[in-house]
Amino acid sequence: MLIRPTRLADLEAILALASSAGVGVTTLQPDPARFTRRIEASLNSLVAELPLGQASYLFALEDDTTGALAGICGIEGAVGMDDTWYNYRVGLSVHASRELDIYKQLPTLFLTSDLTGASELCTLFLNPEYRKNGNGALLSKSRFLFMAEHPQRFSPQVIAEMRGVSDEAGRSPFWESLGRHFFKMDFAQADFLSYVGSKSFIAELMPKYPIYTCLLSDEAQAVIGHVHPATAPARAMLESEGFAYQGYIDIFDAGPSLACQRDNIRAVRESRIYQTLTVAAEPKNGTPWLVSNGGLADFRATIAITRPLEDSLPLTSAVLARLNLDDGASVRAVPLSAKG
Repeated sequence: MLIRPTRLADLEAILALASSAGVGVTTLQPDPARFTRRIEASLNSLVAELPLGQASYLFALEDDTTGALAGICGIEGAVGMDDTWYNYRVGLSVHASRELDIYKQLPTLFLTSDLTGASELCTLFLNPEYRKNGNGALLSKSRFLFMAEHPQRFSPQVIAEMRGVSDEAGRSPFWESLGRHFFKMDFAQADFLSYVGSKSFIAELMPKYPIYTCLLSDEAQAVIGHVHPATAPARAMLESEGFAYQGYIDIFDAGPSLACQRDNIRAVRESRIYQTLTVAAEPKNGTPWLVSNGGLADFRATIAITRPLEDSLPLTSAVLARLNLDDGASVRAVPLSAKG
């Protein structure tokens, strides 16, 4: 399996993936024109150093034995630079009366744009048939090696908006208890309008004052800051890399926004440059490593079973071929997991 930048020839396979993602994966709407623009934007970003707010990168996970596109992932250089980026910040409002001996702390939602300017991990989806053999980790974490190699292309803060709780029909309890009262439309429609850039309606229609969560339904309160069951592994993976929930949620489905300083991401912080050393077979005492060729437009990443020897990294000829590298070339690499 290998990670590479997407190309226009991937469009049909990407749309098939997007169609199977379901409601709530905002950046995976199966829209041919929009995905064509996203692929073109990624290709342009890879050949020029654009302002952060215009830079967008889209990568594919390819099965190099069949050529099948197994997954997709992306990074936005900076969010909210051209259009306002909204979240709810979960805070506390204190109400107290000494005369009545009452003291109450009430969770409260504040509409904010605090995360404006952060780089965003987005558009992560893996074909269910390929959810094995470390493919999910390769798909998600390969972006960190790209960031480590090209830090000037990203903001100091990195966020990931996680899919919130919804049922099989795409019904979000948070939306039904809050958003629907102001928008008079289904969750999927509002989510789509936000994705395609019509964000001004959020500021125009959402309440400007803090919202007490105790006024929401019990079902809605219960999902604040929680993820869809299908997203739980992705959340755990990001948390193992240093990302954390810091009290910001999506205004539509209440899914958490995880955040980490770019240079504190485990795979960014611990990755190193090694010289490759071609070996006939994987070391018997080797462990899974995430390895990239350090490229830009020709970026490649894969998983290799190896163990470093001082400043060199033993790799088989098959792995080097997957990375489009020759013996002795430089690679950026890091253990696939924090456990090594």
